Amino acid sequence: MSATQAAITQFLPLAADTFDKNKVTPGLLGFVVFAALALGVWGLMKSMSKHMGRVDFEEAPAPAADAPKA
Repeated sequence: MSATQAAITQFLPLAADTFDKNKVTPGLLGFVVFAALALGVWGLMKSMSKHMGRVDFEEAPAPAADAPKA
């Protein structure tokens, strides 16, 4: 048994007594992570919109329509 596993085995029951099992919230860290993800997605969508606006695509005519049938 490694030292880390022994420490976890001994201290895990002590940590379980300090937490209220009926009150589980993400807290400040959860909010910060969610806000960072939201800002990242917003930035990516804004960038994609800008890049899609710059696209100038003219469709080439179909080759079958140009060639005369013999």
